[in-house]
Amino acid sequence: MSVELPFAPVDEIIRRNAGDLRVSADAAEELALRIQRRGAELAVDAADEATADGRKTLMAGDFGADRSVERDELTLPVAPVDRIARLDIDDRYRVSTDARVALASDLEQYADGVASAASTLARHADRRTVQAEDVETYVTLFESVERETESAPGAS
Repeated sequence: MSVELPFAPVDEIIRRNAGDLRVSADAAEELALRIQRRGAELAVDAADEATADGRKTLMAGDFGADRSVERDELTLPVAPVDRIARLDIDDRYRVSTDARVALASDLEQYADGVASAASTLARHADRRTVQAEDVETYVTLFESVERETESAPGAS
C-alpha cells in the first residue's frame, strides 16, 4: 500500500504535538500510514451507510461529521484524503466535497491524538526524539483497547 499523503503536512501535525522533542522521518511516515489506514476504514463504513440509504454519494454525515469545518482550517490536504477515501470502496461511489473535508477533519483529529500520545511515549522512554515505534505502540494499544471495548458484554 503506497502512502497517499504528502510528508510535509503529516510532519507538521506530529511536530506541533511533540513540543520540544525532535521527530524522526520514520515517525512521520508511520503516522501517515496509520492516517491512511484509518481513512480507508472510515470510507468503507461511510459507503455502507450510503448504501443503506440508497445513495451512491458519500456525504459528510456518513463520516459522522457533527460540525462544519472550513477547508483552509485543515493541515491535511483534501485531494490526497479523497484518494485515501477511494482506496477500499467500489468505483461506483462518489465522495462529496463536504465528505472529503469531513474525513480530512476526522483524520487530522485522529493524527493529533496519535502524535500527542507518541510524544508522551517518547518522553516516558526518556528519549528526545519521537520515533516510528512510538506511533506503532500507541496505535497497537489503542486498537487493542478498542477491540476489547467492542467485544465487551453490553457493547453496541
